[in-house]
Amino acid sequence: MKVPFFKYQGAGNDFVMIDNRSQQYQFSTQQIQQLCDRHFGIGSDGLILLENSSTADFKMIYFNSDGRESTMCGNGGRCIVAFAKYLSLITRTTTFEAIDGMHYAEVIKDNYIRLQMKDVSSVERYNNDFVLNTGSPHYVKVVENVNTINVYEEGRKIRYSEPFKAQGINVNFLQIVDENTIIVRTYERGVENETLSCGTGVTASAIVASILFNKPKYSVSVSTKGGTLQVDFELKNNIYQNVFLSGNAEYVFNGEIKI
Repeated sequence: MKVPFFKYQGAGNDFVMIDNRSQQYQFSTQQIQQLCDRHFGIGSDGLILLENSSTADFKMIYFNSDGRESTMCGNGGRCIVAFAKYLSLITRTTTFEAIDGMHYAEVIKDNYIRLQMKDVSSVERYNNDFVLNTGSPHYVKVVENVNTINVYEEGRKIRYSEPFKAQGINVNFLQIVDENTIIVRTYERGVENETLSCGTGVTASAIVASILFNKPKYSVSVSTKGGTLQVDFELKNNIYQNVFLSGNAEYVFNGEIKI
């Protein structure tokens, strides 16, 4: 089977994009692993299928590079908006369907995408750290210097510890630079390693930073190994609302692969 694909990159995360509105393609776990393999396939952090939706402009279906369908991916969400614009499905604004519900997004300029994330109603304390769900489950640990952290080893310990072992959890290491700037490094479940960026993890870390600064309305620049993202939100009635993740979503190349 020959499969046409597009490669997009957002803040260091790269994704294989496939237009599956015709429902022509159904991939096995092994085939998804092959597509995402960096030596024998296209190479990416995940596979995203763009499909038709009866209630929105399109539907986003996201698979981690291990071949399993996953929860929401913020950087992938921004990239599929750029892809939908390329396909002429949308112009400047869109509403699309994802596994965690509907998302609104805006194309600001030059593939700079502003994506609305889900509201967050619960942030739990776990020892001295934080656990919350921003479309995907996240563990946030505040550290003095993220550059001294072995993200693979320390993240893996938390991800496979109780009570997270069965379902898995993404682990973020958060360094506070100042009130307007934070640095985040993330170990992602499914990839089972550090990635250059994680949109839902950046969002989770920004919410934790707002708690530490006691800022009910917050806008923060987030530096990751893959680039800089912007997160904005406000706390109303104990719910984090109007949560927006903004940053570049770039086309890299397209082609056809035989699997």
